[in-house]
Amino acid sequence: MDSLSELINLLTVQDKKLFKQFLERKNKRSDVKNLQLLDLIETDDISGINKLYNSEKNKDAYHALRKRLQDNLLLFLSQKTFESNHTDTYDALRLVVVGRFLLENYVVKVAFKCLDKAERLAEYLEQFNLLNELLLLKLQYAHLSGAEDLDTLTTRFERNQLNMQREAKLNIAYAFLRQELQEIHLKGKVVNLTALMLTTIRKYKISVQDLMTYKAIYQILFIANEYAAIQQNYGLIERYVNRTNQFIQRQVYTKEPYLFYHISILYFLANFHLRQKDFTKSTSYLKEMMDLILVDNRYYPLFYLRHQLLSALNLFFTGFAEEAIALMQEALSGIKPASKVEDIEDIRICLTMFLALCNDRGSLKQLSLLTQTDAWYEKKMGMLWTIRKNLMEIIVQAQFSNIELAMSRLTSFRRRYKKYLLKTSEERVLMYLKLVEKYLMNPNVTSEPAYRKAVLSLASTKENNDIFTLSFIAWLIARWEKKTAYEVVLTLI
Repeated sequence: MDSLSELINLLTVQDKKLFKQFLERKNKRSDVKNLQLLDLIETDDISGINKLYNSEKNKDAYHALRKRLQDNLLLFLSQKTFESNHTDTYDALRLVVVGRFLLENYVVKVAFKCLDKAERLAEYLEQFNLLNELLLLKLQYAHLSGAEDLDTLTTRFERNQLNMQREAKLNIAYAFLRQELQEIHLKGKVVNLTALMLTTIRKYKISVQDLMTYKAIYQILFIANEYAAIQQNYGLIERYVNRTNQFIQRQVYTKEPYLFYHISILYFLANFHLRQKDFTKSTSYLKEMMDLILVDNRYYPLFYLRHQLLSALNLFFTGFAEEAIALMQEALSGIKPASKVEDIEDIRICLTMFLALCNDRGSLKQLSLLTQTDAWYEKKMGMLWTIRKNLMEIIVQAQFSNIELAMSRLTSFRRRYKKYLLKTSEERVLMYLKLVEKYLMNPNVTSEPAYRKAVLSLASTKENNDIFTLSFIAWLIARWEKKTAYEVVLTLI
């Protein structure tokens, strides 16, 4: 999808109506074709687009029209965001804009009142960049009657500069760690997380005190959570989780600017305990998470699907499969335009897994809705997610007797991922694939003691103790147990 179409897809029906009115007001000539182009893109009318400009040499005019439409759409979105956003950050920003305008027009007393209010808000929100701009503005007009004392202003400005530098160092360190994670994800780079964290902290001269903030804790936990997911071993990050618990317990209250980070931290903690099979504690964190989400409705669309996903996984792996499936189906039916595509795909693949483990043919339909290419999934969802999706496709097709298709998928999987799996020392995936292949070629192999022993040895290996890995192994055991894979995985857990 091109960038213009992506931008148009962000608009609601009402937004599109307002955008058309916006274009009509801007159009000075009657022959402007931006409204026609907008209608054609909305209806996906390729032949109609070709008729906008008949001649071959008018391609430049068409591309110029697209660029103008995109520029206007960006302007419309910026104005709409600024006008409709009623967060304290935007309120502070509006006050700075108004204060600047008033100072330029010598309405000094009201201007400084606006800037004082904006400064209080920006300090509360820890918006150091906005504070920097605001204090610079106050310094610029410090010569006017009614302005604050220059020395007092200068002291606050210098203190804010230190805060900005501290935040910048944390953001640079976070960006570096995210880049390292990407190398692990896509290229199989081998990294020790603790050593990487310590090296990064020293490299960017970050103090222990700098790390004791909601934002820093969130960033560290995000990195740790991603690393554990890649390694499929959440025990590796237990020390970070314990420190996070200590930090959260010391907080007497949650200020509004920290709400996003606090909710995110609770999500990571709930996920950690889910993957460690402590379902009671995970559910407890999810309850705390929902209580905070309901404090401010702005966070509901952002966190709702993630919350439902973890809630359903807790239900499923504690024996409440029907309730878990119903929760996933309800979440998918309530998807909003603002929902993140990653959250939707996560829910869909988990629903596919739930149905497949319960021997429900609905898993085939859900699988068919995962329509993006492997390259897209690798980039958007990560290598591990894509590998799991491909393995699931193989076993679901095999489960419902589509053996030829399963074999074809297995061959494609091995061709695409064998080198990556060997490079990342994930031979166990190839070992699992070999056992699946043996079953596909000869279903009676499940009665052989050597085959059963090989499968059961996978289940008893410590590194395969993750709930998702056990779900895959349970599928093989179910071939001879004559039970559903769901019954088997509950026994394994």
